[in-house]
Amino acid sequence: MFIGAQVSLYPMTSDFVQVIMSGLKALDPYRDDLRIETDDMSTLMVGAPGPLIDAIRDLFATTARNPAHSTMHVTLSRGCPGEPDDPSCRCDILAIAQNTPLAQRQLQAQEAVAEAPDMGVQIDVQFSLYVLGQDRHMDEIYGCIEFLKSSGTFLRSKNFCTRLRGDAGAVFETLRQAFLRFGPAEGHVTIDLTASANSPSKD
Repeated sequence: MFIGAQVSLYPMTSDFVQVIMSGLKALDPYRDDLRIETDDMSTLMVGAPGPLIDAIRDLFATTARNPAHSTMHVTLSRGCPGEPDDPSCRCDILAIAQNTPLAQRQLQAQEAVAEAPDMGVQIDVQFSLYVLGQDRHMDEIYGCIEFLKSSGTFLRSKNFCTRLRGDAGAVFETLRQAFLRFGPAEGHVTIDLTASANSPSKD
């Protein structure tokens, strides 16, 4: 399986270069576990979803500690049929989830969010889950939405997406659980998300 993300960071400040470079330093502890490639458009991260989503979380949490309004766009993908298998992307939870009833997966996802670390940074996220190439894909999406509403990070539903709000630890754990526990283990599943911190619009 191939699991990865394209990540783009947008600090709303004239000092954006320094903010981005400081944020990227948060990825250093993950460089042994992930393939990380940064260019002028985005940063590619490939690897198992444990360090992958932790790295994305830490990148944005570090950036959000700067008082400037910052946003981040992320495309997460697993099981893309156009990508070669990568042994670094091994994820045992996918095989387990495949044979677990939906209600039990929802409960396991809730428990994981409850145990998420407190990062001390409040963020907002809106995201969409896409279960591709599967009959009755909406069953998995509706099941994910039910989990989101009980996750403790749910803010509201919007057209085409769901809003989350809370500590970065809980929010990114919610995203991890949505990514891994809903949709077929061997199928193509993607998440498109935008994260925001320190937005002046909230005032």
